[in-house]
Amino acid sequence: MLDTTRMFTLRAVAEHGSITAAASALGYTTSAVSQQIAKLEKEAGQPLLERHARGIVLTEAGRSVVKHTERILIELEAADAELAEIKGLRAGVLALGTFPTAGSSLLPLVVKEFKTRHPGVELKVLSGRFAYLVDALRRRETELSLLWDYEWNRVDDPTLTYHHVMNDPTVLLVSERHRLADRDSIRIAELRDESWVVRADDHPVAQTLEKLCQQGGFTPRTSVFAHDYGEVQAMVAVELGVAIAPRLAVLNLRPDVRSIPLATRPPQRRILVAHLTERRLSPAAQEGIAVCTAAAHQLQEGFETG
Repeated sequence: MLDTTRMFTLRAVAEHGSITAAASALGYTTSAVSQQIAKLEKEAGQPLLERHARGIVLTEAGRSVVKHTERILIELEAADAELAEIKGLRAGVLALGTFPTAGSSLLPLVVKEFKTRHPGVELKVLSGRFAYLVDALRRRETELSLLWDYEWNRVDDPTLTYHHVMNDPTVLLVSERHRLADRDSIRIAELRDESWVVRADDHPVAQTLEKLCQQGGFTPRTSVFAHDYGEVQAMVAVELGVAIAPRLAVLNLRPDVRSIPLATRPPQRRILVAHLTERRLSPAAQEGIAVCTAAAHQLQEGFETG
């Protein structure tokens, strides 16, 4: 394979018309340039220059090498320009993982703000459950991912770095016709006689309910196992039971369902942005963390003022 540095030297000789002039332009000695050309001719297996009384002329092979050198320079200049675009967040791709409740609440704010700031950067979103999102980070399918945990089950993976962006408290859901629907807050002990709509498939919110009811001194009685929060709200609306949910999961509340804060400190999940510890983050990913943090702060302020 031809040495590209020597190819650039041949191009300089062709451009300046002599080895001496090329050496002066490149800051080399004439001998050094002659040696570079000789080695390149050995690599090419044929002469690349012909010496005439009026100077140096490229052979047909020499012209071919210079032609390809020009193409290489064009590609290198394009690479430099593209890298500058990526560094300046005017181009590139950011792949971001999310879980469903964040995808329907926090993520739209993140996407909107990121696109406003950096319209040239393409955003790709991958949605899934916790283990899937962590695997996607490890496989480098995503560079950042929104994750969550509870205080009794903190994520502790040394291969990942976490940025805590907000807390998401647990709220109570009741029908608009429920006896407690007009309350500003409710103590968990007041709900010992209620039936409960519970997330199925060993969902973390089911674990949260168990711990919450333990604090209230009772065991919840399940009436329905639901598979998503839309189903949870529908079952609550027709008074098959009450339910709990993370606040982010029920921002789009049905008109016949009420969301009520719990009087005692409710269980809270942390919303996190995670990335591989060993991975050097792109400028887009660094900006993505900042935008996620700002969007979470905006959402939190809306909760407090609303």
